[in-house]
Amino acid sequence: MHRVVVTGLGIIAPNGNTVSESWENTVNGKSGIGPITAFDASDFPVRIAGEVKNFSLEEYVPAKEAKRMDPFIHYGLAASMQAIEDSGFVIKENNAHRIGAIIGSGIGGLPGIEKGYESFYSGGSKKISPFFVPRNIINMVAGHISIRYGLTGVNYAIVSACSTGAHCIGQAARTIERGEQDIIIAGGSEFSTSPMGIGGFAAAKALSTRNESPTEASRPWDADRDGFVLSEGAGILILEQLDHAKSRGANIYAELSGFGINSDAYHMTAPSPSGAGAAACMRLAIEDGELNLGQIEYINAHGTSTPAGDKAESDAIKNLFKDHSSKLAISSTKSMVGHMLGAAGGAEAVYTVMSIKDQVAPPTINYETPDPECDLNCVPNEARQMEINYALTNSFGFGGTNGTLLFKRFSG
Repeated sequence: MHRVVVTGLGIIAPNGNTVSESWENTVNGKSGIGPITAFDASDFPVRIAGEVKNFSLEEYVPAKEAKRMDPFIHYGLAASMQAIEDSGFVIKENNAHRIGAIIGSGIGGLPGIEKGYESFYSGGSKKISPFFVPRNIINMVAGHISIRYGLTGVNYAIVSACSTGAHCIGQAARTIERGEQDIIIAGGSEFSTSPMGIGGFAAAKALSTRNESPTEASRPWDADRDGFVLSEGAGILILEQLDHAKSRGANIYAELSGFGINSDAYHMTAPSPSGAGAAACMRLAIEDGELNLGQIEYINAHGTSTPAGDKAESDAIKNLFKDHSSKLAISSTKSMVGHMLGAAGGAEAVYTVMSIKDQVAPPTINYETPDPECDLNCVPNEARQMEINYALTNSFGFGGTNGTLLFKRFSG
């Protein structure tokens, strides 16, 4: 089996449109949550979201071409292009078939579907755009990247709700491990902060209603948490076979050494009791990386800020790690950027890799009132400089789908 390393990173997030900007703001506890500006949300029970700000689309996609894409494709392309530039690999005729893309989305082109239906409703079938389907379907981020760069390797999307980004990265790693590809662009992208997205999650009572204090709304493990904040963005990793990366002198951020994937088989939206599925998923990733539980030092948690979800993940960690759980640093970067759904796993993989690179655990902000049922070390409010050799990042989604990635400090 081939070893897999990370050689490039890209991100579009509510608190920054580059890795350096978003990471600096995340380490410093700067929230990207604010009032909704993309549409009039005055009649909605939830009027806050993690919107991407000051995004310069023209830096990545020509205006004419951009009109044929939903915004989730814009974000995915931008983050992928950042990661490709960061990695510095060169596509040639003789290696294009060894380079691919696995990039998914939890929902895909929801705003485009809304607009398409409005056109149909007001003008009939003749008003449906010929670009309606390719503008909105989920695999088109991977498709556009493959076309843009002439990549003839794997090209597909995984759709698994909030585990999407992590599953795309994990399956990309396994493809490289088997020797089928040398490089894969992997992660997730999402833009669902639209009327139907906000309205749907609000109707399910899943979202925070702290409309008057948006930067304080996402508060994982705090006793006063009242739901997650819906966000948008993209997170992308360049995964590469180790020997291939070494042969071209690539900068190596970290090694991806383990991947866990499983199902709760319990409920379509609620986590399994005591986080049994989450615990099993973390164990699978650690076993895949051939480590023992005591070697894990940091967890970038799923940590959505929902009452049930945070408790289940906390219980999962305690039940799995036992006494070692008190020694773990566990933070939720969603406290700064909200929940990007299918892009969350990709963005949080970026943050986890940067945690290893800079040897710092980012904070969980807005932690003011400890919840006795979530009594782990959540790195409250301030980042912590610490040794991080082995780190997990968790992603759990509707339908009971789970994904855990294990990254380790690269040592040659």
